[in-house]
Amino acid sequence: MKKKLFSKTMLIFVVFALVFAFAFAGFSSCNPDTGNGIEKDDLDDDVDYPDYDNVTIKPFTETTATALVNKMTVGWNLGNTLDAGYPTWLSNPTLTQIETAWVSHKTNKANIDALKTAGFNAIRIPVSWHKCVDNEYKIRKDWMDRVTEIVGYAVSNDMYIILNTHHDEDIFKFMDKDMAKSLPAFKRIWKQIALAFRGHDEKLIFEALNEPRTKGSSNEWGGGTPEEHKNLNKYYQAFVDTVRATGDNNKKRILMVNTYAASADDAAIKGLTIPTDSAKNCIIVSIHSYSPYNFALNTNAAYNTWNESGSNKTDITSGIDRAHTAFTSGKGIPVIIGEFGAMNKNNDDARALWAEFYVKHAKTKGMPCFWWDNAHFTGDGEKFGLLNRTNNSFTYPKIVEGLMDGLK
Repeated sequence: MKKKLFSKTMLIFVVFALVFAFAFAGFSSCNPDTGNGIEKDDLDDDVDYPDYDNVTIKPFTETTATALVNKMTVGWNLGNTLDAGYPTWLSNPTLTQIETAWVSHKTNKANIDALKTAGFNAIRIPVSWHKCVDNEYKIRKDWMDRVTEIVGYAVSNDMYIILNTHHDEDIFKFMDKDMAKSLPAFKRIWKQIALAFRGHDEKLIFEALNEPRTKGSSNEWGGGTPEEHKNLNKYYQAFVDTVRATGDNNKKRILMVNTYAASADDAAIKGLTIPTDSAKNCIIVSIHSYSPYNFALNTNAAYNTWNESGSNKTDITSGIDRAHTAFTSGKGIPVIIGEFGAMNKNNDDARALWAEFYVKHAKTKGMPCFWWDNAHFTGDGEKFGLLNRTNNSFTYPKIVEGLMDGLK
């Protein structure tokens, strides 16, 4: 009799437990959508990052994106350096092997001092992170320390700084089939960057991506597709939410997003949705424009002349004006030109005239321009070198003059 009573009790308990479990499971699986196509689970990350617990929080002056951008003069890119790849046979490369894979010189403070002295008050520091993460996307501490050191060179020069993720397209992808893996990786990497730099003042800007696109696709440089636009916008909302959640100075930090492939094409501009942000007026949009293509980016040395007429002029102004209309005058969102330049074809005078016109027109639209310097001066490739990093002189001083004259 006692055994029968015990069995009935157990049966009641089991039924009750199952009902409760199903009810709870149903509740927990229905995570509310953020309104941007991102499920709540995609934004959660319970991984601890103790390396970033002790960060000095510096005084931070709250400002708007527009006010900050208006204080920039001309910017410069530390290209082919922290964004470089390295030989695939190196399974565990040293910091030096990574940093000098594409250039022979390690960045030092004197390099950044020379830029500031020449009139550049802003620097963009492109960084590839995927080469320095483990299987859980945890960033190597020595790599983060090296990035922090170089950022410090710019901080000591009181410069505006843009820090991004660059050449990480192998893990950050924009097709539906890749999002389940790519978006959490993006979020995890940006959480660590945000934690490491959350103490910096307002002059440090985070740029979510570089030229976000599907490599090798038919629309890679053609403005992208609706599917890619949709997913790129998910990245940007995750970026804003992730950075803001790290607290301290990141609650009000200025953040930057790019159009698809950083293009000024109409399709790319229309495909960008500005993410919702808890901080007001703290978003910048960035585009890249090497225009006119033949003069600026085509490696054919025959295209080495430029003058302020016809398509030479409109190829530059049309993209700038389009972005200004869509974002600045249309939505009150400032725009910067995160990369521009014209490669060397033994045409210093033409490039100097071009640089002055480019910067001057962009300035009328409130857009500071950042020269892409890949430290490449010779050979048949893209020769965008400007600063000789071994002796801290400018190989083409006329171009620097042109850039600065464009500000007048």
